[in-house]
Amino acid sequence: MTLLASLPSTDTYEVKGTGARPSVFAVSELATASFAAVGQELARFLVAQNLTDKPPKVTVDHRLASLWYGYSFKPDGWEMPSLWDAVAGDYRASDGWIRLHTNLPHHRAAALKVLGTRADRSIVGQAIRDWAISDLETAIVAEGGVAAAMRSRAEWLDHPQGRAVARDPLIGWQGPRSITLRERPEATADRPLAGLRVLDLTRVLAGPVSTRTLAGFGAEVLRLDPPGWDEPGVIPDISLGKTCAYLDLKSPAGLERLKELLSQADVFVHGYRPGALDALGLDKTQRDSLAPNRIEVTLDAYGWQGPWAMRRGFDSLVQMSSGIADAGREWAKADKPTPLPVQALDHATGYFMAAAVLSALAEAALHNAVMDARLSLARTAELLASLAKSSEGEDITAAKADDYTENTEASGWGPGHRLKPALSVGNATMRWSLPAPKTGTSEPAWPSSQP
Repeated sequence: MTLLASLPSTDTYEVKGTGARPSVFAVSELATASFAAVGQELARFLVAQNLTDKPPKVTVDHRLASLWYGYSFKPDGWEMPSLWDAVAGDYRASDGWIRLHTNLPHHRAAALKVLGTRADRSIVGQAIRDWAISDLETAIVAEGGVAAAMRSRAEWLDHPQGRAVARDPLIGWQGPRSITLRERPEATADRPLAGLRVLDLTRVLAGPVSTRTLAGFGAEVLRLDPPGWDEPGVIPDISLGKTCAYLDLKSPAGLERLKELLSQADVFVHGYRPGALDALGLDKTQRDSLAPNRIEVTLDAYGWQGPWAMRRGFDSLVQMSSGIADAGREWAKADKPTPLPVQALDHATGYFMAAAVLSALAEAALHNAVMDARLSLARTAELLASLAKSSEGEDITAAKADDYTENTEASGWGPGHRLKPALSVGNATMRWSLPAPKTGTSEPAWPSSQP
């Protein structure tokens, strides 16, 4: 069995372009390697599926890969909404720095309840100054919110969760089983995932990146969100190539519809913490019964073992917890947390998730056993911390005009232009059949059956 377990060897793909995201960490090297992982596994799948006689050439554009770790979409004549809530951000406490993540209303409410303040940034800042960072982090998490104290790399590696994450593999494969892939006669060497049904139950940002990647090679991706859900600062970037529908999974009718959709899915990608699907009435035994031939890939923030395995988290918080923001502070000679220039943990984990899907598909096509894949942002952080910087050339800070395609994309918010694709695998180049839509704009049905 050759399921993906680590970064691909550099002699298995060609790299074009130079430059680097400015950081103490090897962000651009990670970007290129994660795209190459997708390419390597897609090349294996093409051969396994008899779409080509020999593994096609994998080519990664290093500059474009680095840029895809930021925003891939440039609005034409309008502006995207802000990514961050007004209260979100870094605050100095009595003994260090802490980051609040308040983009979601219930997370903001939890933080404000603990602090006893209203949603005013200056007032929040004053309230935090009297707290110890570990005490405030614990209190906000206990209230159902999300926050992260800034730790050094040494502190994280000595932390019980840091030690647990270090024991996790980059991709954890579990539960071997035999599956039979559905026939997809529309699949070709240049659109190898055409007709592949991918059910996307993820939020920002890693999970949607993975399914956007699969859509780029022809997959039918259906994203489901709770009614009314919106993340306007990021949806234009990550809904590309998908259909997006609302579905209330807590209602009996919504859950039944989800089961119908899952039973017809080839791939199931989700970001539910351990036990969350069970609570919905969709435990692994039932998923195996409903969709015995599915590929399943999931992620969480802080890893799958240890005291924080159930903790909610986001890229910016994991950077604080794992010592990345503190190492950046030292590198920049700054007096405050200095995170990565992009949300690299999210993006890298997303591409590794896509590669894991392709790896499992290749094994299934060869009639080998497949397993469910589990990844985490915290484990990706450890990979990043281990990589050496090697990129040369100018700093990559923003896209230039010729980094974008000439075609105008009619997104659900307005026209714009998308970055050129960073990856090609033989004749297969990433391209998307659908522009980025707003959430809830389609029915909860597979794209091929939409009216």
